[in-house]
Amino acid sequence: MHPEPTTSRRAVTFDRERLTIEDIVDIARGNASAVLSADPVFRAAIARGADFLDRLLREDGTIYGVTTGYGDSCTVVIPPELVAELPHHLYTYHGCGLGEYLTPAQTRAVMATRLASLSKGFSGVSVELLEQIARLLDAGLLPLIPSEGSVGASGDLTPLSYLAAVLCGEREVWRDGVQVPAAQALEEAGIAPLRLRPKEGLAIMNGTAVMTALACLAWDRAAYLTRVCTRITAMASFALDGNAHHFDETLFSVKPHAGMQGVAAWLREDMHVGRQAERNGKRLQDRYSIRCAPHVIGVLADALPFFRQSIENELNSANDNPIIDAEGERVLHGGHFYGGHIAFAMDGMKNAVANLADLLDRQMALLVDSRYNHGLPANLSGAEGARAAINHGLKALQISSSAWTAEALKLTMPASVFSRSTECHNQDKVSMGTIAARDCLRVLDLTEQVVAALLITVRQGVWLRLRANPDNPAPQALMEMMELIGRDVAPVAEDRRLEPELRVLIARLREQAWSLYA
Repeated sequence: MHPEPTTSRRAVTFDRERLTIEDIVDIARGNASAVLSADPVFRAAIARGADFLDRLLREDGTIYGVTTGYGDSCTVVIPPELVAELPHHLYTYHGCGLGEYLTPAQTRAVMATRLASLSKGFSGVSVELLEQIARLLDAGLLPLIPSEGSVGASGDLTPLSYLAAVLCGEREVWRDGVQVPAAQALEEAGIAPLRLRPKEGLAIMNGTAVMTALACLAWDRAAYLTRVCTRITAMASFALDGNAHHFDETLFSVKPHAGMQGVAAWLREDMHVGRQAERNGKRLQDRYSIRCAPHVIGVLADALPFFRQSIENELNSANDNPIIDAEGERVLHGGHFYGGHIAFAMDGMKNAVANLADLLDRQMALLVDSRYNHGLPANLSGAEGARAAINHGLKALQISSSAWTAEALKLTMPASVFSRSTECHNQDKVSMGTIAARDCLRVLDLTEQVVAALLITVRQGVWLRLRANPDNPAPQALMEMMELIGRDVAPVAEDRRLEPELRVLIARLREQAWSLYA
């Protein structure tokens, strides 16, 4: 079903409690607002870290990134009269990002993810900084953040410099989809630019917020694809007059991968597979792209809980450097900005998602080929009579699907193994987590394009199967899906341009417009 318009937004409270992927995704989509906790105990805990750093500065304490330079320049002592200027220089010289800007949804996710980390109370920042991030989110003032320029340690320095700068009224923001100078946007919203305290530039920038935010969005899309690809497989099996008993419950009970078993159960639900004897005349063994579909989709289904744990652990971490232990009055120097867990999750996810594209592309190859589709027309053309000679059905769509699949598969090379030594060999082993996350999103884009092509294909295949065998109706779940797809795509009786319908279906996928399975 198509979603009802959102009439009210839930509030996601930022304090020291654990957040979920869904919290970040809802903020990114505009379905939730980010609210900084008003709890005085929480706010006092945040203030203690900033107060502790102030006291260290008064006592002439040496604090990395506060009274020293950054990275390899940590041996450079900053004169006391220049300490206040250091955060400004940090975000200024990191203003060298390139590539496409993050989308507004991605930017909201980044801001919420950074707010989550700083709210843990181990970054030495002020309550005012946290409130400023929440204010910008509430006002819809979103930093223009270039997507390229991070190696994933020391965190997402370059992209997060754009958040730091906008908090201070510099650079540019998205406002209602239009680029506006940050100073103008803040003034018109009645928001005073922030003056960063000594460690606050480092606290904003030296973390994993960009890769983690993108990972949250990727996880949500990947989880939905497991359901859509399962429904497509059920429709492909019916269109091919396949053997539904490949998804038998007893068969799958002997291979105990829970995600795979769940996919098989969805297929049984879709196709009304019970314990009755197999019908005569069915092919004994369908080809692998149908018979082994639960095994392919199940890899992603089984990996998603692990990916969730890694992503949510990172989301709920204090991941800058140094860590400020206000209770123990210690400054702890470490490497929590290293995004290895996100890099591994994104490298793994893009592999599993690309395999979905490959699976569906193979299903499409069977459906359009009259040698293998069990009596359906070549290229699933719906034309009849003399006009059949000039109609080519889904011939070109299959070529495009193959192209998108090939590009997705090409991008499965793991990014995390391409660590580079940077910054005078201070950052001599880096995670590449942000590149892995961007790769994963691109693989998701391409896979969703393949899914859109298959939605047209399986609807066409089921329509033709019903036309050829009207006495063999499709199961109810498949007919309901036919009706849902049919709101946007009519049967291809005569050749037509399919791009507009593909784009609509891709939008439906990203809206998660169809409720699939309980």
